[in-house]
Amino acid sequence: MTTLPTTQLGRTGMHVTRTGFGAWAIGGGDWAFAWGNQDDAASIAAIRHAVESGINWIDTAAVYGLGHSEEVVAAALEGLPEADRPYVFTKGGLVWDPANRSAAPRRVGAPASIRAEVEASLRRLRVERIDLYQMHWPAEDGTPLEEYWQVFTDLKREGKIRAAGLSNHGIRQLQAAEQIGTVDAIQPQFNLIHRDAADDVLLWAREHEAGAIVYSPMASGLLTGAFTAARAAALEPGDWRAGHPDFTEPALSANLALAGALRPVAERHGVTPAAVAVAWTLAFPGVTGAIVGARSPRQVDGWRPAASLELKDDDLSDIAAAIRAAGAGTGPASPPAA
Repeated sequence: MTTLPTTQLGRTGMHVTRTGFGAWAIGGGDWAFAWGNQDDAASIAAIRHAVESGINWIDTAAVYGLGHSEEVVAAALEGLPEADRPYVFTKGGLVWDPANRSAAPRRVGAPASIRAEVEASLRRLRVERIDLYQMHWPAEDGTPLEEYWQVFTDLKREGKIRAAGLSNHGIRQLQAAEQIGTVDAIQPQFNLIHRDAADDVLLWAREHEAGAIVYSPMASGLLTGAFTAARAAALEPGDWRAGHPDFTEPALSANLALAGALRPVAERHGVTPAAVAVAWTLAFPGVTGAIVGARSPRQVDGWRPAASLELKDDDLSDIAAAIRAAGAGTGPASPPAA
């Protein structure tokens, strides 16, 4: 087992590596937000390789593959000695219709529903306690935030979950939740294209000593250095990225130009552009760690160096210049000066 630098996740007492394994794509195909079909054996190999490489947390969700991602995570971790087991974070609040896998899941916050979801996740993950349980999106079933956040707080007290977090929630919602019970962690989208979180929820996390694990640091593959316009055009209909604004013109050309500009920085450090893209998110104060997806051990090796890569001032200014030149995305182009 390799060891990597760790940092404390808010006030939870958990010390996490700067990168974690993201388990969205390994949910496989045949559901509304799939990445296409995926071989479970490759997924298990990727997770085990990440853990052996020192990554000490996995982020999944009940909805990924409609329960399948959690089952694959459990299979990958089976038989690991307790001391080597990574933390397992998952999310709830998205409820699907088993009879119609292609229908978009509903955002449900009803207390009885959340409780049923936690039990189902515990069963699929084969654990007695979830290390971090997060509300995936704000509820749209009429349940007030205060009501579903109370359930999360209760679950923590009952020992079903160790820590409670909010994913994709804005500052007002975080403030309302904090009145009910501690928000241990937040999970916003944050990358070189979607940078707006730096100006709001990441500042909030820092002020309130909450952990912040950012998702999509490689912009769903766009910033890996391996993505091309031809590949975007060839995305299969079963891949949620096909037709998404980030992957179509006019944004696609700007996004790929920005990805290309990461190459000189990557070469300076002897790493991949993917690792630079991830390390850029980690350079922001308030960011605890980044969730990075992988569908094979080789993909893990592409971004693993980000876990210990520190970008220097000249790297950050070159990247900021590239953001401005490409005209890609919105939000601040570099971390605030210390």
